[in-house]
Amino acid sequence: MDAKGLRAGGRGGQSGGVAGEVWLREERPRRDTLTRDRITAAAVELLDEYGTAHLTMRKLAERLEVAAPTLYWHVRTKDDVLDLAVDAIFAEVAIPARTGDWTADARTLVLRWRATMLRHPWSPTLIGRPMLGPNVLARTEFLQSTLARSGRTGAALAAATHGLANLTVGAALTESTWHGQLPRTSAYELIRANADRYPTLAANHHLDAPDQDALFDQAVRTFLAGLDQDV
Repeated sequence: MDAKGLRAGGRGGQSGGVAGEVWLREERPRRDTLTRDRITAAAVELLDEYGTAHLTMRKLAERLEVAAPTLYWHVRTKDDVLDLAVDAIFAEVAIPARTGDWTADARTLVLRWRATMLRHPWSPTLIGRPMLGPNVLARTEFLQSTLARSGRTGAALAAATHGLANLTVGAALTESTWHGQLPRTSAYELIRANADRYPTLAANHHLDAPDQDALFDQAVRTFLAGLDQDV
């Protein structure tokens, strides 16, 4: 995702920094009672309430009841805040206990991952950012090490990891974006009314699946079954 539109001014209102940069800098020594954890928790609250478009450094400072210069001591830009917030919600994705079935372990992780993103519907739009936070990396490590148990290495392992991660993010993005918009039944009625143009879509009730959880679970099972057979 292009994060250009999500950036806010840095210290003194000047632009600066890029997505992901916060993870490449050491946290500055504290000179007040404010902490990154408090900033991150407040940012997640605001994002849950208003989404990314309406999150501003001013609103964040007001939520924390601090002056803007105090906030900028800990985070330089809105990009910093977004990176911290995305990583924070990944802490909600419980890492599964390893079993003897690598496909089951991978499935459990991504089901939890999608559920977390749907609880924070702003998050799927930000997953294209450099994901270098400790919570994200810990879960990505689990996912790739789990898929490595299939016998894959190198490019084949990378492709499997990216494929499953992109399936998960894409599903969450579609669902969170669709939520509150045009009803799926109305969309399916359009397809059915033009069944001569879209016979396969009409016959298989494209966009009319009543249970999105079950649909995603089946998609994951299908993906993993293909990996299991392709080793």
